[in-house]
Amino acid sequence: MHKTFTLVLLVVLALLPQRPQAWGFFGHRLINRLAVFTLPPEMVGFYKANIDYMTENATRPDSRRSVVPGEAPRHFLDVDVYGDSALTKLPHNWADAIAKYGEDSLMKHGIVPWQVVKMKYQLTDAFKKRDADRILSLSADMGHYIADACVPLHTTHNYNGQLTGQRGIHGFWESRLPEILSANYDFFVGQPVYLKNPTETIWQAVGRSNAAVDSVLGFERKLTTEFAEDRKFGFEERGNQTVRVYSRDFTNEYHQRLNGQVERQMRLAVKLVSSYWYTCWVDAGQPDLGKLPRAASETEKQRLAKESAELKNAPAQAAVPGHED
Repeated sequence: MHKTFTLVLLVVLALLPQRPQAWGFFGHRLINRLAVFTLPPEMVGFYKANIDYMTENATRPDSRRSVVPGEAPRHFLDVDVYGDSALTKLPHNWADAIAKYGEDSLMKHGIVPWQVVKMKYQLTDAFKKRDADRILSLSADMGHYIADACVPLHTTHNYNGQLTGQRGIHGFWESRLPEILSANYDFFVGQPVYLKNPTETIWQAVGRSNAAVDSVLGFERKLTTEFAEDRKFGFEERGNQTVRVYSRDFTNEYHQRLNGQVERQMRLAVKLVSSYWYTCWVDAGQPDLGKLPRAASETEKQRLAKESAELKNAPAQAAVPGHED
């Protein structure tokens, strides 16, 4: 089975865009797509029939974040602004968190774990109502937020190294490394598991990501002292453009120092995404997905087209603050 999954992975990678842009494009699409293949027989038919939808719309939340008020905070949590032992002090219940810190403060510093919990209940309800369009839309979006929670730099105020003279490290960690190395990652994570406490699960994922922040920043800072500027960076052709990128030597050495960290976090994301989908389905009473439409409705397609047009034409001044790669 492992060999079969490896063949599937090669096909998946071949079908994905060859110009990844942060976790947002390459990573998110890969994670959602791979999560589909891990689902049990009762679910996999419906999701595989809609795998293009799940893949293409994995990036939709990132498209919304610069123009839709309230979207940007859903992608991160600045753990460090809450002081020592923040993950034990922050209320895991949204109402309790608002009572303690106020909604404005919470939104300023990110709400990704609370957003995942909210969507867990929304997706469960969609399964109960056998609403195929909503199942697809929520599953794609939920996969995005879960994957974001697995990125260390989504859990710190120093999200792009801007406070430590390491600007650009965000895209380096979650784009450049997967771009060059993910074809060699082992994405065989097994079938999803039922999450007895989905709230604690996503908070544990955020905690795991946050624990890796020091190594993400520290190894890059140390490695920079060992590489001259012209060895740290290089230039590559991207379409009709020549762009400055972290060199392959620097990238490979950083990957070695991290000891497979990016691979581990991507594997975690795939496992969590499928496990949340599975848990929502189980909690909804395991409805027969074989009776649902095998494709998004025309209404859903029109909604997505309208949203895309609105985002494309949105004025620049509508942008809202948040973590930017």
